[in-house]
Amino acid sequence: MERVRIEPGTEARAIARAAEIVRAGGVIAFPTDTYYGLGADPMNAEAVARIFAVKRRAPEKPVLILIADPREVGRFAVDPPESARRLIEAFWPGPLTLVLKAVPAFPSLLHAGTGRIGIRCPDLPLARDLARAAGGAITATSANVSGRGPIDTAEEVAAQLGDEIDLLLDAGRLAGGKESTVASAEPGVVRIAREGRIGEEEIRAAVAGIASVLKGRDA
Repeated sequence: MERVRIEPGTEARAIARAAEIVRAGGVIAFPTDTYYGLGADPMNAEAVARIFAVKRRAPEKPVLILIADPREVGRFAVDPPESARRLIEAFWPGPLTLVLKAVPAFPSLLHAGTGRIGIRCPDLPLARDLARAAGGAITATSANVSGRGPIDTAEEVAAQLGDEIDLLLDAGRLAGGKESTVASAEPGVVRIAREGRIGEEEIRAAVAGIASVLKGRDA
């Protein structure tokens, strides 16, 4: 495993190296807004399969992606409904993962054959820049073995996954804390699958008048 420490003034060089590995089909660990994520090219079926192997992740559990620019959501999702557009305008970049209809180009393993993909445009500029350099999007499932908790230090990523990934972008200890809110946006309805840093009432306010909001058992 190659390890690249991110220091002031070295971000661009580190991002370029990490993106080079992703574009070549590799798997990296990198900082997100809260915890370290596992990054690969979401359009590369072999790279996506490696993500599942590294995590020991069950194939029925989909993997989300990060995108560089909210305006490019149409590259990765088919006909996002008006409710999604309102939520994007209100909360991206930010801690909201939207589950939308996936474009056919994605490997089915990425979305577990559901045809729907979780997409987020992150707050962290480094994560957006990495997604942009990698081609506009990158996977971002948590960098840990499935069943274990998310990781906020580069040392723990190296200890748990170091033998199985190609590069670790080391940003030291990350903020941790509450994860993103996950919501599925469909015409006329938004379903909250996980309430995180964005609350239910904020979601309701953003889509008021165009969509109902369901949560928990109702969703």
